[in-house]
Amino acid sequence: MTSIKIGILKEGKIPVDRRVPFTPAQAKEVKNTFDVELLCQRSDIRCFENDEYRTNQVTVTDSVADCDVLMGVKEVPIKDLIENKTYFFFSHTIKAQPYNRALLQGILEKNIRLIDYETLTDKTGKRIVAFGRYAGIVGAYNGIWTYGKRYNLYHIRRAHECFDLDDLKTEYKKVKLPPIKIALTGGGRVSKGAMEVLMGMGIRRVSPAEFLYRTFDFPVFVQLNSRDYNTPSDGSDFIRDDFFKHPENYESSFLPYAEQADMLIAGAFWDPRAPALFKREDICTPEFKIKVIADITCDIEGSIPSTKQPSTIDDPIYDYEPSQGIVEQALTDEGNITVMAVDNLPCELPRNASQDFGRELIDNVLPHLLGDDSDSIIERATIAKDGVLTTKYVYLQGYVDGN
Repeated sequence: MTSIKIGILKEGKIPVDRRVPFTPAQAKEVKNTFDVELLCQRSDIRCFENDEYRTNQVTVTDSVADCDVLMGVKEVPIKDLIENKTYFFFSHTIKAQPYNRALLQGILEKNIRLIDYETLTDKTGKRIVAFGRYAGIVGAYNGIWTYGKRYNLYHIRRAHECFDLDDLKTEYKKVKLPPIKIALTGGGRVSKGAMEVLMGMGIRRVSPAEFLYRTFDFPVFVQLNSRDYNTPSDGSDFIRDDFFKHPENYESSFLPYAEQADMLIAGAFWDPRAPALFKREDICTPEFKIKVIADITCDIEGSIPSTKQPSTIDDPIYDYEPSQGIVEQALTDEGNITVMAVDNLPCELPRNASQDFGRELIDNVLPHLLGDDSDSIIERATIAKDGVLTTKYVYLQGYVDGN
């Protein structure tokens, strides 16, 4: 039987992404564990050098066109798609994102089997591979960096200037915060990553009630779950499963936290049917206290009205002027909110992010891809196959057709 060939793609999206699906050592492990051929497309941008793959007995080549399965991280440029292949990458199409409609059209036209990392789940619907932890780590760190920048309190290196997470942690001791309050939303990987940073900096965690009703002479943060800031519109009790199924039946109760918090770190998944955390009009009231927002979710004009556009690693912050609802140059007016909304945060610690991601792929995905998919892990995550959308994703047909 001919061995399956897996190719690690060179990232082609601009701005560049330095992450990889497998580190050099993991690529060697994949070859030895699953008895497959594995090639690495030559790249001068990824966080691991070509020679590191060669040292781990992985062939580095200019073309991976003869591979059966091609694995990258970000969207593959349409011109680079190879017909009749199986692709793994984050396609950003399952929410019918307008900017990627042509990508999904190209995938269907070229008879590509698309498996999106975001759709890889277990039987309960829980994602089994993600970069969320490092989005949380870098997002929280960037938020603290932004606060120091806004008030000229301390100077720490940017995350992408650090070699890895251990190097990043050496910056923690430089952070000298006043007794501020930080609100962190979310209960998943992102918020857990953010809490690693906040607690690593010695910022104490408090309960929602303490956050709302107590004062402190040291910096604190609260971690808020959906039930803490969403209320059924009919006045009934909050039921988590009902909220996830019918978020349109709820209204935000976040304002009491906004009137206590100096900084918001937004790490919660947001359904467009759900209420926004607050409105622009709320920001304009004298009671609204938040001056720095680190929006890890980066839902443009979504759950947070001040997130008007994504920012970049090179230019990570901008100001939001609430009376007009417009973006201004960062740090120009004390009445503005300073927003950090970098939309590719794990790229700032690409070595660590790739290490964790590759581990999850090896443990949770490859056994099903290369063996028995009795749990339908791969089947559930397949968006397109044989030139058509699969049954689960046929709802995207109108999106593909431009309707």
